[in-house]
Amino acid sequence: MKMKCTNLILFFVGYFAVLAYDDLSYNKDASQSFTPAGTTYVAENAVDGNTATCMRTDLVGGNSPYKSDWWKVDLGGVYNIYSVNILFKNYVGYESRQRGRFAGFSLYISNTGDRDSSSLCYKDGPELPPLNFSTECLVSGRFVIIYNERLDGVTYPAGYVVAYTELCEVTVNGCSKPRVYGINCDIPCPKNCRYEICHIKNGTCFGCVAGYLGTFCQTECQDKWYGFDCKQQCSGHCRDNGPCNKVNGQCDGGCAHGWYGLRCEHRCVGHCINIVLCNQVYGTCDGGCAAGWIGSFCEEDVIAYQLTICR
Repeated sequence: MKMKCTNLILFFVGYFAVLAYDDLSYNKDASQSFTPAGTTYVAENAVDGNTATCMRTDLVGGNSPYKSDWWKVDLGGVYNIYSVNILFKNYVGYESRQRGRFAGFSLYISNTGDRDSSSLCYKDGPELPPLNFSTECLVSGRFVIIYNERLDGVTYPAGYVVAYTELCEVTVNGCSKPRVYGINCDIPCPKNCRYEICHIKNGTCFGCVAGYLGTFCQTECQDKWYGFDCKQQCSGHCRDNGPCNKVNGQCDGGCAHGWYGLRCEHRCVGHCINIVLCNQVYGTCDGGCAAGWIGSFCEEDVIAYQLTICR
């Protein structure tokens, strides 16, 4: 009896933890690979809050011309996700068949809606999935994609039958407010997290803004390095050998003599009257050219130029 009570308590703790998060998918735009002709089993049925309305695709595999299908919901923005709940369609007395139809499905999270550039959150198999499915998906993203396939020439595990995707409700749980995490979505993410998104349970950053490193993005790039992940090296030609801007690599204090450009990455190649007068943004000789040279960059020999004109 004690064990049963303990399990019951754990169940309710987990249940209420999910309830504390926001429903990110309710009434959001949804789409699917194809809808059977003459039916109302449209993609939006899976996010309308009504478990009696379901979406449906045509059969996939076997003699069907279709070998894969997908359904996806656009959350309308990049959100911090905790879990995804999927209620598959069931028919009384046909639970095993239904589980075999959904078996092997994949769950992806994407910022673009393109499955090829998505993060795989869950891959089913070889056991048959429950018809009321839930999994943690501790990432950030805008699109949630459910995909399945039955490819010719592939041997699938026992119990798999032709795929027939019918989703009655998909609930994406997470934080609808930006820049927060925690079960109540009320703890600010570290300020230097990229996209202002962090791990919904522990607040670690998925990536840092340019100029910072670390699990919580609290460490600035070392001198001479800048950019995302501090992987880009400064030119080394900032004035007085100073460090470059750790976000964009620019020399905010100007360039050393003889160099120009926002990052002081270009050498002054002309013959300015004084190399110090080389424009540090464009490299032009604003103070004029040394004797015998012409052009904006003082790059042309006067005699050679005159010979060209004479021809």
